Amino acid sequence: MTAYALRPERRTLVLAALMTVLLLGLGLLGLCYGATWATPGEVLAVLSGAEQSVVILDWRLPRVLAALVFGAALGVAGAIFQNITRNPMGSPDVIGLDAGAYTGALVALTVLSGTSAQLAAGSVIGGLAVAAAIYFLAFDRGFSGMRLVVIGIGINAMVTAFNSWIVLRAELEVAIAAVGWSAGSLNGVGWDDLTIPFVIIGALLLLMTLSAHAMHQAALGDAVAVTTGVGLDRLRLLMVFVGVGCTATVTAVAGPVVFIALAAPQIGRRLAGAAGVPLLPAALTGAVLLLGADLLAQMLLAPVALPVGVVSTAIGGCYLIWLLTKEVRRA
Repeated sequence: MTAYALRPERRTLVLAALMTVLLLGLGLLGLCYGATWATPGEVLAVLSGAEQSVVILDWRLPRVLAALVFGAALGVAGAIFQNITRNPMGSPDVIGLDAGAYTGALVALTVLSGTSAQLAAGSVIGGLAVAAAIYFLAFDRGFSGMRLVVIGIGINAMVTAFNSWIVLRAELEVAIAAVGWSAGSLNGVGWDDLTIPFVIIGALLLLMTLSAHAMHQAALGDAVAVTTGVGLDRLRLLMVFVGVGCTATVTAVAGPVVFIALAAPQIGRRLAGAAGVPLLPAALTGAVLLLGADLLAQMLLAPVALPVGVVSTAIGGCYLIWLLTKEVRRA
């Protein structure tokens, strides 16, 4: 029994090591690739301080780190909501939280001056407002994950339509910027855009890590969680806050990057052989997916760099078809 209990943890550690090596390889490729190719030796020399390169340090490195951190944040956000709903469809981009965060950012762009602080605050407020509305509508004499997902899909459609109305009513320059930004892109991301988001995401991930054990207890069932002393209402509130915070922070900088939060937790869970939806495999898988998608976005129509959301949508669409097909066969 002990060996069986330790096996998933050992497999998770092996997976984490392999994913880390893969991330280092993708990160090195991201630093090498661009309008001009830099050799791995040149990149390592720049990173060690032996040489100086504005292109590598100020253009490519922020983009690579943004893909790593934002992908991990989206993976954790997806794992949180899939644990809450106990449904592989329970993802922020499916149940409307991405759309809500985008609404808040659109309001900051069209009504206010659209500064970085306003975009971040608007995204968080919009995401939390949609999360509160979904939770309120889904809570009917008890909590139901399936009901939350179904209501979230409906809310997502309504909020998406509202976002389109905001864009159509906006001034031409603002509308063009909003539409381009809505695709989800890491193009032009610099150090000034990342300092505060990295601090926020780091704090949220640390907070969720400290509550990871309680979250996995809750994933085993409400009765088991209560028996082991887990306060479900307080835990769910914390999980929603962290999940929305991660999603909204990424949206404020890169726009709504869809399907990473949907696919990463389930892929990570299957690779780790875990019963629930563990955070570490979800975070690492999210980082790999977003970094890989961003590299593809730069290479497909080079020298023109596509928004990463275009590639993640294409990949995520294939994953969603596979997931829905599997769920229908199971039913």
